[in-house]
Amino acid sequence: MMNTVDPGTLIITGGSRGIGAATATLAGARGYAVAVNFCTGEAEAKKVAHEIVTNGGRALAIHADIAHERQIVELFQTAERELGSITALVNNAGITGGFTRVEDVTAAQIEKAFAVNVTGAILCAREAVRRMSTRHGGNGGAIVNISSIATRTGAAGEWVHYAASKGAIDSFTLGLAREVATEGIRVNSVSPGLTDTDIHAANGEPGRLQRLMPTIPMKRAGLPQEIAEGVLWLLSPGASYVTGSILEIGGGR
Repeated sequence: MMNTVDPGTLIITGGSRGIGAATATLAGARGYAVAVNFCTGEAEAKKVAHEIVTNGGRALAIHADIAHERQIVELFQTAERELGSITALVNNAGITGGFTRVEDVTAAQIEKAFAVNVTGAILCAREAVRRMSTRHGGNGGAIVNISSIATRTGAAGEWVHYAASKGAIDSFTLGLAREVATEGIRVNSVSPGLTDTDIHAANGEPGRLQRLMPTIPMKRAGLPQEIAEGVLWLLSPGASYVTGSILEIGGGR
């Protein structure tokens, strides 16, 4: 059932699959107009947007490579023009840079991961703040950054560089939350644990879920929909006194 209160427009980066797609779909069901951003996966992003529209919502798939500032600006301009005032941002787009030990990682892998995971997320937040902040004539809003439990575990032997990029996101979340707390904007992050998405196969280890599930107290991987529920709660009025928080959704790991 659609939400009877119009919560405005949500931009979700990397919204074509996994956690991003689940969050976009749930946001559409909760009444948001949803800008489903994609870099690759155009067909998947359009499918997500189509599902939202079919169920009575408003959505648009918008291409932008979050590693490029100009494309980020254009993403926000298009979403605002086509869907209305931006009230929410989910910084979900991210890459791991591939499985590698630190002794084998290349500068190119690190730079690419940080360009998307850190620089891109900060620039997206910049564009959101410029539109939401009461300091700039906006009506407020909420930002949720997608982090990772890897910030706490370190991801040794797999992708320490990725964990470091997500550690930067946690620091950014805390700093921005305090910077805009009096400007009508709440900023939080969701830190998923092992989640059943295609990220594992895409990085060359389709059996990673089965390998790591025994290390999780709940003995299973999370579902993208379970992560999405946490994101939507942080965006909602129900979390009106929550800012600068990192919500772990990881089965107790």
